[in-house]
Amino acid sequence: MRKIIIGVMGPGNGAIASDLKNAYKLGQLIAERGWVLLTGGRKSGVMDAATQGAKAANGLTIGILPDEGEGSISDGVDIAIFTGMGSARNNINVLSSDAVIACGIGSGTASEIALALKANKSVILLNDDLTSQEFFRQLAPDRVLLAATSEEAIAIASKLV
Repeated sequence: MRKIIIGVMGPGNGAIASDLKNAYKLGQLIAERGWVLLTGGRKSGVMDAATQGAKAANGLTIGILPDEGEGSISDGVDIAIFTGMGSARNNINVLSSDAVIACGIGSGTASEIALALKANKSVILLNDDLTSQEFFRQLAPDRVLLAATSEEAIAIASKLV
């Protein structure tokens, strides 16, 4: 039986403290459920925090990396997929995820949310940015789901998968 893959998308260098805290907790909760965590794989921001949280709970992690080398890979990534595709790898991130959680917001995260919506996937937004929440809810009101905490995001993901 195929394992459930939960994608946690979020900013790298632009991540704020609450994004990092939420991402770490998301990683832990995903691992505790026996799900696989998928991130952008870099040693930066939400990607790194989520993988570290998953590893703390003995979870399995996948990193879909934008480049071809190991220079910026998170220490928490178990399975590294080097794409050499730059930001085009964002489509792989969302299409490979059974549920997508956007933790925080940045331009790369916004592209992943948009790609997920275009692929008819639901997206769970875990951020305090009202502008991004309103924008994405206008695009797909029935598929953009809001969560105030990591626990709430995981509860919503449980219903989606």
